[in-house]
Amino acid sequence: MYRILIVEDDRTIAETLASHLGKWGYEAECVDDFKNILEKFTQYDPQLVILDVMLPFFNGFHWCQEIRKISKIPIVFLSSANENMNIVMAMNMGGDEFIEKPFDLNVVTAKVQAVLRRAYSFQGSANVLEYHGMLLNLNDASVTYMGQKLELTKNEFRILQMLLESSGKIVSRDLIITSLWESDEFIDDNTLTVNVSRLRRKLEEIGLDDMIRTKKGIGYMVE
Repeated sequence: MYRILIVEDDRTIAETLASHLGKWGYEAECVDDFKNILEKFTQYDPQLVILDVMLPFFNGFHWCQEIRKISKIPIVFLSSANENMNIVMAMNMGGDEFIEKPFDLNVVTAKVQAVLRRAYSFQGSANVLEYHGMLLNLNDASVTYMGQKLELTKNEFRILQMLLESSGKIVSRDLIITSLWESDEFIDDNTLTVNVSRLRRKLEEIGLDDMIRTKKGIGYMVE
């Protein structure tokens, strides 16, 4: 399930958007503290932000710049200030889409879906596994997290897929080896260790530290 952070000063609009997006299967949360938007962003760890231009304290352009310092996550601007200059600024600041008020909720949903498809490159929720904001794309063996994307080798992808499909449970080393090499012949146990170590290093590079837990003498798991 995609998490969407709504940064909108008008509470009625924010809650209406959250409710509507929820009906489409998205998890949406509204910002209450407009002084600490970046802190809320970090805590909630969304896959997309809907950001109004006119906000208390600092405008949406400011917060877009702040988010862009730490993430490449899709940002959809929302504003009644629909002059061409505002649209140009929104795009130049790192926005991915601009929606003018007043808007049709179905149009917002369609644009959100389009931006998510472009950003995460997959067709349909059945082709992705999600773990605390991380998305494993089953179509192209890639991982997306906090706007960052990394490619996995065939073995790395299969290991991560098995662990995510059994999240919260230990997957034995023997089962992983059999799945990866599909052979009864002897495989050096160290080969699996090397593959898991490489996968861990890649995940750590995009901020997913300690995601894969080792259960000594048994196997691995994600919790």
